[in-house]
Amino acid sequence: MTADRVLFARIAGGAIRVADCADAVRADDAGAVVTFEGVVRDHDDGRGVLWLDYSAHPAARQAIRQVALDVSARHPDVRIAVEHRIGRLGIGDVALTCAVSSAHRADAFAACGLLVDEVKQRVPIWKQQAFDDGTSEWVASLG
Repeated sequence: MTADRVLFARIAGGAIRVADCADAVRADDAGAVVTFEGVVRDHDDGRGVLWLDYSAHPAARQAIRQVALDVSARHPDVRIAVEHRIGRLGIGDVALTCAVSSAHRADAFAACGLLVDEVKQRVPIWKQQAFDDGTSEWVASLG
């Protein structure tokens, strides 16, 4: 039953839309749909950011699915859709989308928050940040 509640959990090479996640989890018995968009911002730790380039380990596809299944097991009455983008993203581009539906908002909010935290902790994705001073750095999303 848990797997039936995960509508999709994927890594994408192109643009992603939170509306696609929200549409996937909508159901007649769901009184709440909670969404999250992780968006590339123009700064990090006081430095201007120009772009991010996300890279994923080959195990990332299975890892994001396992995260969604684990969240579904902890919140069995929710539906889940999650997608993380890889490749070069500019300021304002969406890197992570999540949607969770449930009969009641409290469970949907709790599950969505856990989903975002677990994706960032457990899915092997790294990002290279390019700064406006000409430097760049690699950051692991794990940990």
